[in-house]
Amino acid sequence: MAEAGKSALVVSAHSADFVWRAGGAIALHAERGYRVVVVCLSYGERGESAKLWRKGKMTLDEVKRVRRAEAEKAAGILGAEIEFWDLGDYPMRIDDKVIDRLADLYRSLKPAFALTHSLKDPYNFDHPLAAHVTQEARIVAQAHGHRPEVPVIGAPPVYLFEPHQTEQCEWRPDILLDITKVWDKKKKAIEAMEGQEHLWEYYTRVALQRGVQAARNSDYKITYGEGYMRVFPHVIQGTLPP
Repeated sequence: MAEAGKSALVVSAHSADFVWRAGGAIALHAERGYRVVVVCLSYGERGESAKLWRKGKMTLDEVKRVRRAEAEKAAGILGAEIEFWDLGDYPMRIDDKVIDRLADLYRSLKPAFALTHSLKDPYNFDHPLAAHVTQEARIVAQAHGHRPEVPVIGAPPVYLFEPHQTEQCEWRPDILLDITKVWDKKKKAIEAMEGQEHLWEYYTRVALQRGVQAARNSDYKITYGEGYMRVFPHVIQGTLPP
């Protein structure tokens, strides 16, 4: 999985998505020397901050400030860098400048892989939009005619992390990642997202469920896991992995 000098890119539609869905992968790779960069396209200030809005006398700027502080704390726990692009949510809209900006990040970071949302989500259109932007920017970053003075990237795999309701999103995991070693970090990062406390127990159950499935599909003792779905075929040189 890793050694120092490698990097990874995580594109999160809202400020908490990367924690629930990829916190374990982030912590694992950060521990092994990866530079992990998380891009939060929005703070989730309108649609994913109900607890804050219910307090009353709340402003959009204050909600953003709180959500940013929570996400920065979580990223620090996991060992990741984090950027906030403040594109808005519910609805989120993306223009070509955003795709170019993300393509530039691909080229500068040269990630070994990218993590993002499922391609479908009838409950949250910001999520598949983030997934499409992640893939489109990857393709742009591979195009020799896009800013030809900057070297293109190769073909980093894109993995889709688990949506909230998998069946409705046509998401089927083909990778089960053992995150038992870093579960304590992920749990602390989850608890840093105080604005969505109602999801803490839910994503703990998800991690336990994936851990059970990972153990049943291997000879390893696994308690906590994360699921991912590949977008592109896995390429192997030499023999097939055991």
